[in-house]
Amino acid sequence: MIFNRYMFLILIIAFFGCNNASKKEVKKLISIDNDIYLPLPEIVEEPKDNISNAEKIRLGKLLFYDPILSGNKDVACVTCHHPNFGYAEPLDISIGVNGVGLGLKRKFKNPDSVNFVKRNANTILNTAYNGITIKGEYHAKNAPMFWDLREKGLEAQALIPIQTLEEMRGAIIGEDEILDVIIARLQSTPEYVELFEKAFLSENTINKKNLAKAIAAFERSLITPNSRFDKYVQGDENALSLAEKDGFNLFKKAKCNSCHSGPMFSDYKMHILSVDDNTKLDFLDTGIDSTYAFRTPSLRNLRYTAPYMHNGSLQDLQAVLEFYEDISNGNSKNVNVPVKNIDSLARQIQIKVMDMSFIISFLNSLNSEDFDKKIPENVPSGLTVGGDI
Repeated sequence: MIFNRYMFLILIIAFFGCNNASKKEVKKLISIDNDIYLPLPEIVEEPKDNISNAEKIRLGKLLFYDPILSGNKDVACVTCHHPNFGYAEPLDISIGVNGVGLGLKRKFKNPDSVNFVKRNANTILNTAYNGITIKGEYHAKNAPMFWDLREKGLEAQALIPIQTLEEMRGAIIGEDEILDVIIARLQSTPEYVELFEKAFLSENTINKKNLAKAIAAFERSLITPNSRFDKYVQGDENALSLAEKDGFNLFKKAKCNSCHSGPMFSDYKMHILSVDDNTKLDFLDTGIDSTYAFRTPSLRNLRYTAPYMHNGSLQDLQAVLEFYEDISNGNSKNVNVPVKNIDSLARQIQIKVMDMSFIISFLNSLNSEDFDKKIPENVPSGLTVGGDI
């Protein structure tokens, strides 16, 4: 065990030495109160078969904003993942097809048609790092996606909303047909033909695989490895206020870091909690294997991504901390989840009301304004940018 820790110490020093880190920075990166904390890497790992270039990222961004990817040509990826809301949205659960408006103003066009999206829209920011461990290790191809981990990698994730009835597909086109329809649309749009050829350096490159690769390349460019917390763990003692440092210590003391660990503050594992069901849904969302287990979300950029939890049932960070306080006191917030079924790590969390404001202050140090907020003036299809928003 001592040998392994020693070897890990040598590897960390060697790694950051190659990046011109000072000795003080290396010490800070290795240990804070005997816990290892690394900043987000500034260079993102990419799959070997999808190395980014400027043209591919530009293409992916246009596709992200273009409602040509939806069955009814009225919804785009950005409809529910908008830069104004940190590439998430302020709704508890999304309204995809059959909707009009943006953010809190989004409503159903026809209440008797397609219903709500099943879960809260995760932010796209920093999904390039999904799965990163406390040692900073991750693999782009195996990056865990969605609240129930049903896909791995941004390339696999990118096509799922297009195929999902209530998200982008709609009821007119079948699930087995939608991607072929979308590809045909793109192939008949001259500007997309040119953009795909430039991005993939070949002719006749518009296909499902390259569609996914382009969107993933853009999403992989949306990173914020520059929060004040990142600066703090790199050695800048003044990057955090005294209240934020106190909050960081209380966050660890309460054992929040048992699940919210690593550079993304997530272990990317499934945990059974007892979040109350969202009554807007006409069914019970029981998570993976009907256990009410959902993936640990990242704690980065929480300022922009309220409301919280898999179904957006908790409106602010105070409500989230109070939820965990209830669990620690032996209470379940969901009648379908017995206390004994709640994850033991969650039941061990000890949060005091007097500490909550400090912990929230610390969580705000994980926010960053430095991400792409520029919205394209138009998209190659000629449709309304972002769909009916």
